[in-house]
Amino acid sequence: MRVIGLMSGTSYDAVEAAAADLVLAGDVLRMRPLGHLSAPYPGRLRDLIAGVLPPSATTVRAVTELDTGVGQAFAEVAERAVRELCDGTADLVVSHGQTLYHWVEEGTVRGTLQLGRPAWIAEATGLPVVSDLRSADVAAGGQGAPLVAMTDVLALSALPGVPAALNLGGIANVTVVAPGTAPLAFDTGPANALMDAAVRHFTGGACEYDEGGRRAAAGRVDQALLRVLLADPYYRRPAPKSTGKELFHLPYLLEALATAPVREPDDVLATLARLTAVTVADACRAHGVTRLVVSGGGAHNPVLMNMLAGELPGVPLGSSDALGLPPDAKEALAFALLGFLTVNGLPGAVPSGTGARRAALLGSLTPGHAPLHLPEPAAAPPRLLQVTDEPLV
Repeated sequence: MRVIGLMSGTSYDAVEAAAADLVLAGDVLRMRPLGHLSAPYPGRLRDLIAGVLPPSATTVRAVTELDTGVGQAFAEVAERAVRELCDGTADLVVSHGQTLYHWVEEGTVRGTLQLGRPAWIAEATGLPVVSDLRSADVAAGGQGAPLVAMTDVLALSALPGVPAALNLGGIANVTVVAPGTAPLAFDTGPANALMDAAVRHFTGGACEYDEGGRRAAAGRVDQALLRVLLADPYYRRPAPKSTGKELFHLPYLLEALATAPVREPDDVLATLARLTAVTVADACRAHGVTRLVVSGGGAHNPVLMNMLAGELPGVPLGSSDALGLPPDAKEALAFALLGFLTVNGLPGAVPSGTGARRAALLGSLTPGHAPLHLPEPAAAPPRLLQVTDEPLV
């Protein structure tokens, strides 16, 4: 089955697409990546997202406009992916959409909202679309995150020791696969979310992020600010847990700076990078991680990666490329994998990672132009992901 995965993360800067051929052979899920592409959100749509995200107030009209606008932006990228990645032929599109709000109270997720009406994608491509991938896990008592855990578990299961996968998006999440125990997956805290917010604030919106970590490299870690940030109770909550920009946003940072003022913006950036490195490393040490496989935009920040290596001496850090999963495409490929599992009648969540009562079938299905013809349900779920560049038979 040829599947296109679409997603936009908490940085809400672009729509990412990745395509893959997928075949389930016994307990091995074979994946042949076909490439990936990225398209920035139109400026007005990005501004609308920024104006609606917490802690901003909003209106139903703005939410409706955003639902349509994100759906149309995803549809344009899906059309491109069919042409440019799939030689004009695909079977399924899987859309994560844009997270608008992840409702967490006292560690319990009450609801989660991803926008981007899938009907626009189905109309533009003619293909069926799997969307709303988090809600079923939330309804089953789970966090609805991190959903990349299924891909991580399948990809890491053959590795020795206690391997872990780390994704450094707006929020950092880790999946730990230890022998003899159920996999564990959770959000460790902010990765790029606070750093991006700081850059936009200090540059008056002229820059969106700290390119190459240059500003953080020019700064010094402010220990007083770091202590204030590390005092957040989120870091001491046990897994499973999840978070987002509902907590880690610009007003949150400004409140911390009011308590521990820092004169130089570059020192703030250096401190925020250290915050991510420390909180990720604490999580890895707590679970005995012996190898860390890294993906996401933060993997391109050498300051952050060097800090993380310094916090975890003796733990090899490497790119998810080593597993055949390009770091900039891994999340989109993970959602393609989840949609494939859904249409084959298989659960996509890892209950030990999300805290759900059961492993739920994920997502809702929107028909394309043709009648729906789903495969016969698979006999058993996969135990291993095998990534190859060879055509699948």
